[in-house]
Amino acid sequence: MSAVSTACLGWKLSAPAPLRRRAGSVRAVSRVQVAARADAVIIDGKAIAETVREEVRVKVAAMKEATGGKVPGLAVVLVGARKDSETYVRSKKKACGEAGIESFGTDLPEDATEDEVLAVVAAYNADPAVHGILVQLPMPPHIDEERVLGAIDYEKDVDGFHPLNIGRLSQRGREPLFTPCTPRGCIELLERSGVAIAGKEAVVVGRSNVVGTPAALLLQRRDATVTIVHRYVLGLSKSWHTVCPYATD
Repeated sequence: MSAVSTACLGWKLSAPAPLRRRAGSVRAVSRVQVAARADAVIIDGKAIAETVREEVRVKVAAMKEATGGKVPGLAVVLVGARKDSETYVRSKKKACGEAGIESFGTDLPEDATEDEVLAVVAAYNADPAVHGILVQLPMPPHIDEERVLGAIDYEKDVDGFHPLNIGRLSQRGREPLFTPCTPRGCIELLERSGVAIAGKEAVVVGRSNVVGTPAALLLQRRDATVTIVHRYVLGLSKSWHTVCPYATD
């Protein structure tokens, strides 16, 4: 997992717990941590999240009225019975209900084959009532996550992990249909808090595919000068491990 730091402003950003995606990867962080500077300001991630959820609820209600009852549909695929993954899936379904989004779900046993998982993904790809597909990670080790994520229709890839979406994110002048949720949430927190990103020096601690790399790309697209710090950086001081002890990429 990664953290985003705009050190010149005294910010050290870790996504609040609702934005964490990959189950079991980090412990929950309830608020943005801030570097020890007198002018640092704590970002109220919970309040911003509530505002965003209400905005989504209003938009979904307006869509439903304008289309004669149609609403977005989100499908979640869970393989296995990890308690943390089950908790994440329940929270996603609860958030859908609160926002007026139709929720779909398929729970497969731990020993489900890769072909069985791919068949579920293919069915959701073909379902016109499903507009977004999430495959809960991690999956059991016998399943090729890259193959499963690549099988999701990129137009329904709400995690933003499909090669077409992440590829577009990496290129100037291209727009992905979706971006990974945790780094997108980090940027949303900064922008809604009035933090100007353009022209700033930003440090991303960690380079994971889920958070670190897309976070760096999102900051770069907003004209920040980005440095990525990871565990192989020579001479990395212990202070960086204090900034983000979970950055193991």
